[in-house]
Amino acid sequence: MCLQKPAKIILGIDPGTIVMGYGLITVNNNSISLLELGVLKPGNIKDGYKKLQLIFNTVSGLITKYQPTDFAIEAPFFGKNVQSMLKLGRAQGVAIAAAMRHGLTVTEYSPKKVKQSITGNGNADKEQVMKMLHTLLTFKEKIKQYDATDALAVAMCHHFQTNSVIGKTATGLKGWDDFIKKNPGRITKK
Repeated sequence: MCLQKPAKIILGIDPGTIVMGYGLITVNNNSISLLELGVLKPGNIKDGYKKLQLIFNTVSGLITKYQPTDFAIEAPFFGKNVQSMLKLGRAQGVAIAAAMRHGLTVTEYSPKKVKQSITGNGNADKEQVMKMLHTLLTFKEKIKQYDATDALAVAMCHHFQTNSVIGKTATGLKGWDDFIKKNPGRITKK
């Protein structure tokens, strides 16, 4: 028996220095399944640089273990607390650096884009996103960490964006004429 490697493994990250969520999905044709989901809690560490090192090492470890083909991360939203934004930006930066260190291309999605991609509503709350993920992936266990499901939503959003004609048009094609020119095998004549 030959085990077939998934066509795609996507690692999604919800960055943070208190709690960082991660989610991995496998994609085979039109079948999507949960590979791993979890959180890292560097919040207990006092030294800010040690937190960043832990984030880098954790993301690197996930990449080494699962060999993802795609890496997606949630962009920081703009808040009023400058110190929080700075810390979040650093957490995102080291996660991105870990992905790039392993040769992965980084794709970033706004929280609104992720929510819209999963629920159809860019203003959906975390509970709605989690429930839709349960429906899409049909996993049994109850997830209690929104940071983990947020990361999973980032991975799913990346899948949806890179596998739709609209997503492909938005990331490298210049409209239908360009799509037709670059995809002659997808045109059928009746």
